Amino acid sequence: MRSNGRNVVKEKAKKVIHGEVNSEIMIVPPGGIVSVIRKSLSKSLELVEGKEACAVIEATSVMIAVG
Repeated sequence: MRSNGRNVVKEKAKKVIHGEVNSEIMIVPPGGIVSVIRKSLSKSLELVEGKEACAVIEATSVMIAVG
């Protein structure tokens, strides 16, 4: 596969939900997504193992590629 995208996660589609106009594709990489943040920020967010959190990936769009 050739792509000019910098942030590529290659994994099987876990779930595909078709709507009237759009389809939602869920891809979950093994080991999840890892982020490195300042310790002071993790403390202010009260992050601990097991606490629910969201990974926000800075990008203008998320594209799906196959092949």
